[in-house]
Amino acid sequence: MNKKSKSSRRTFMLSLVVLLTLLTACGSNGSKESSSDSESSNKASTAKEIHIGYQKYGTVNILKAKGTLEGRLESEGYKVTWIEFPGGPQLLEALNVGSIDIGHTGEAPPIFAQAAGAPLVYLAHEPASPASEAIIVPKDSDIKTVADLKGKKVALNKGSNVHYLLVKALEKAGVDYKDITTVYLPPGDARVAFENGNVDAWAIWDPFLAAAQTATGATVLADGQDLVSNIEFYLASRKFAEGNQSVIDIFKDELNQIDEWSKANTKEVAELLSPQLGIDIPSLELASKRREYGLQPIDDSIIEAQQKIADTFHELELIPNPIVVKEATLK
Repeated sequence: MNKKSKSSRRTFMLSLVVLLTLLTACGSNGSKESSSDSESSNKASTAKEIHIGYQKYGTVNILKAKGTLEGRLESEGYKVTWIEFPGGPQLLEALNVGSIDIGHTGEAPPIFAQAAGAPLVYLAHEPASPASEAIIVPKDSDIKTVADLKGKKVALNKGSNVHYLLVKALEKAGVDYKDITTVYLPPGDARVAFENGNVDAWAIWDPFLAAAQTATGATVLADGQDLVSNIEFYLASRKFAEGNQSVIDIFKDELNQIDEWSKANTKEVAELLSPQLGIDIPSLELASKRREYGLQPIDDSIIEAQQKIADTFHELELIPNPIVVKEATLK
């Protein structure tokens, strides 16, 4: 081998060593980055996720808009996912199948859900707000009283709070429940049917009630005053409630703080919720002014009131079997 060939071979070998070194370094860096990514991924995957169901309106909406719950639960290792539902029955159906852990509804949905075997428990409730739901008719309707509903079509969300309002209003007016035609529709579809004249009346709650009043001039035949309490409940699946007491405590504490702020800031509440709900501020102000705020514990009087509603629904064959409401409480 001549001198030139030896020099070329040395150059080739040196280049090969440098190349292998660079590849090894890149490989090490790549492995390090992959390890770091994996650690981040594992850390994210270990965060427990809490699914909260909500409807259009209520303290939960204000809590969501404020964003304070997420910060507190993050320190407990939880990530919050919010899921919207058109009404309480749909929300509790999701709880029944495990799609959500916590939610809020009125008085009637938990009764229908418990009758269907949902493993729910009552956590707390808001004060009665009877003026926040009503049976309405178009402003030019010939229907002037609840008694005039006999033989008419009434839209409502089946199993919702207004279902019980309708039952009690008809009872007071001396109209048999079977003498009207109930048209079961979620709020959005019911609003269309109401405005198009496909139904004669609509049993509905705030803020949909307030929006219909401000937009269409709808007439209130009867609201909940002297008929029903209209209480908003906070509920959870039993498994979640029993295994996550610290989360339940934080959730209730945040609700209580939001309630205290909302009492004195009805206009600010309306301004905060309007973008989230897609409902105008005047309607939300009207709704906010006629509801009560203040988290309250579940006691015997509340359980008795819920039992009365459950017994009424069973007598009307709206639920197939009798239930014991107390069984849906935490021991």
